[in-house]
Order: sequence, then C-alpha cells, then structure tokens
Amino acid sequence: METSTAAARIAVIGVGNAYRHDDGVGWAVVAGLAQRSKQRPFPHDISFTCTDGEPARLISAWEHVRLAIIVDAARARPARPGRVHRLRLRRGDGMPRSLHGETGSHGFALQDTVRLAHALDRLPGELLVYVVEAADISLGPGLSPQVAATIGPLTQRIEEDILHCAPTRQ
Repeated sequence: METSTAAARIAVIGVGNAYRHDDGVGWAVVAGLAQRSKQRPFPHDISFTCTDGEPARLISAWEHVRLAIIVDAARARPARPGRVHRLRLRRGDGMPRSLHGETGSHGFALQDTVRLAHALDRLPGELLVYVVEAADISLGPGLSPQVAATIGPLTQRIEEDILHCAPTRQ
C-alpha cells in the first residue's frame, strides 16, 4: 500500500509484516483508517503507507510532512499483549531516551531510524508513535485476539489525532 507523501501534510505509516501475526497490527490499523477516510471527511493532504520498517523507506514515507503517525508492534517483557504505548516527538525536541528500542520486532529498531533521521535533518515536524505490545510474531497471518481487540479503539484514537491536527475536506 505504498503511496506518495510528497504533497501530504500528514502521513500515517503502518510498520510491520502481515505474515508475522501481531507484527501486522500497523498494517491493519492503516487499512482501517484508509477505509474510514472513504466514508468520513479526512484531510485531503493525508497519505497512508505500509512498510516493513526499513529505515530509508520509513524516512521517505515521513519526509516533508508536518505530522507523521506510526503504528508498530513490539515485544515487551513482561508482555501485556494489546497494550498500546504512545510517544510524541516534535522537531527540535531532544531525542527521547527510548521509543521501543530493543523491543522492536524488526531488524533495525524504530529508535535507530528516528536517530538517523534526526542526524540527517529528515524528521517530520511532529512524530506520533503508537506501539502495540505483541503476543505472537511467529510466521503466519492473523492477529492474536488481544492485539486484534486494539484495532478499533486505536483506529478511532488516530482518527481523532488526524482530525484534531488538520482541517477536513471542503
């Protein structure tokens, strides 16, 4: 679901892999938001992107946007599958001590990508990161029941973030 963000002021980015169970939560939330945007007025300058989290693709997806919203899965110990964490970073803020660093479910942690983008001066104006604790990131499709239960409420929360930050279509 790669889309261009060149003209977008808001980018919603799902990070993960739909064929690693709960690692697909970001993609599921982005798909839900894209569907809602067809039914409700959303800003016309919004893009929806799904990516595997590779740093260059992720930075490219949020480049030149005012607000980037990222949804990703993470492993945590002790695990509370379905628990959602939210982090906000504004351009010019100091780097946070941790996003979800070592707990990320990808080879290159989101924290490292943010640090790289910061060093390259390629961060968006504001970055909102939603991290959902995963129960299962083994191979296979489908979300665990705990993570699947977060899709609706998280989609609603992000829709509120989008509508709060941008005017609706005319």
